[in-house]
Amino acid sequence: MLSPWLVATAVIAACMTATFAVAWWRRDNSIVDVTYGLAFVLATVAMFVLSPTRHPREALLLVLVTAWGVRLATHLLVRKWNQGEDFRYRAWRESWVRWFLLRSVLQIYALQGMIILVILTPVLLVRRDPGGALGGLDLVGVAVWVVGFLFEAIGDAQLLAWKRDGGNRGRFIRHGLWRITRHPNYFGEATLWWGIFLIGLSAPWGGLGIVSPVAITLLLLVVSGIPMLEKKWAGDPEFEAYRRATSPFFPWFPKPER
Repeated sequence: MLSPWLVATAVIAACMTATFAVAWWRRDNSIVDVTYGLAFVLATVAMFVLSPTRHPREALLLVLVTAWGVRLATHLLVRKWNQGEDFRYRAWRESWVRWFLLRSVLQIYALQGMIILVILTPVLLVRRDPGGALGGLDLVGVAVWVVGFLFEAIGDAQLLAWKRDGGNRGRFIRHGLWRITRHPNYFGEATLWWGIFLIGLSAPWGGLGIVSPVAITLLLLVVSGIPMLEKKWAGDPEFEAYRRATSPFFPWFPKPER
């Protein structure tokens, strides 16, 4: 039986390599954002197909990861269509200069592949040994996943509709889910992986899967999510007012604006 870690690593490496080739041709490394979710899906599908048991818990995780990954990839493809390279990747292109090729391979594609593998840990543990029958903990995990998925999907849809209205150019969305958190999509993504972790807890050694939601939560909170995105808006009067009034991550009642 092939190791799930070996299968996932091979699939993710192939996905990142193919993405790099297309990105190099198009001079657009931000394409990797679109294939990010698909790498999770392809790795999970490959593990399920090669599983000797195809336990209901494996099937459940396959459905949840596929639904999340396909929706995310579709949304990012629609949002990115004809937009060129994202400003974050463009800044790296301009600053890395002669080391651009090597740093792209290591800091974008290899690093992202390793992050995907870490976040997939609950799925890998379930594929290794799915444990007993589905139970209450799985139900709780699905409920948490649904909350996260809805926050991410609805938040993304609200933001996309806002940006498509030309009258909103240069302004910040402050209605819907964006009224109670500045990043409902990020909160949703972290939350749904906590749900997947809870499902994975029923597998032997499932507790090791805690690295998955902790990793994605920290990445979004303190590394490449909120800090990198909000740095672009720092100093803008409208954004600063929004920032003071609205929770950065966890949904909460907005404060009166001053």
